[in-house]
Amino acid sequence: MLDAFITAFVTFFVVIDPLGIAPVFASLTHGADETYRRRMAWRGTAIAVLVLLFFAFLGAPFLKALGIGLEAFKVAGGVMLFLMALEMVFEKRTERRSSSAERSHREPPEDISVFPLGIPLLAGPGAIASTILLMASHAGDPAGKAVVIAAMLLTLGLTLITFYIVGPMVRLLGTTFSTILSRVFGIVLAALAAQFILDGVRSFFAG
Repeated sequence: MLDAFITAFVTFFVVIDPLGIAPVFASLTHGADETYRRRMAWRGTAIAVLVLLFFAFLGAPFLKALGIGLEAFKVAGGVMLFLMALEMVFEKRTERRSSSAERSHREPPEDISVFPLGIPLLAGPGAIASTILLMASHAGDPAGKAVVIAAMLLTLGLTLITFYIVGPMVRLLGTTFSTILSRVFGIVLAALAAQFILDGVRSFFAG
């Protein structure tokens, strides 16, 4: 069970990327007071939790209603996560997030908790795909599913904490350290994505 928790936590941590998204949050809330920043952090995280919980429990039936098998979703989700990993290794993901933050900052919205913070920065396609795949890997195992949910909540909890300490953290870590972490996490995510693809192909031929 510990192995399942570590796998789920590493997957969520790499996909959601609290250390990478914190500077984006700082840019989105630049110039705002502390009350506004804390409110947006709480709301954005809460929205992400609700979205991921929805797909955790209803994702598989939703796919079934569309006629999509879990094997196909494992392969498609794995490919998508692999492409995301390549973006992290080659710094494209950070550039895209920063560009999105700049566009939002030029015309500051009254509430950024839903978009772009909750969706897609926190509960993006990668996080949704990871949630469905991890829950599917524990089909018929309530304890395993509880472990996945716990790993997801822990990751989002850590993300909320990074939102609170983003200013000092960015100054402490610096851009070089953040870049190194992003690339290391990208390699880990690529390996996890490859495993998802292999599991999907294996399940297809086994069935």
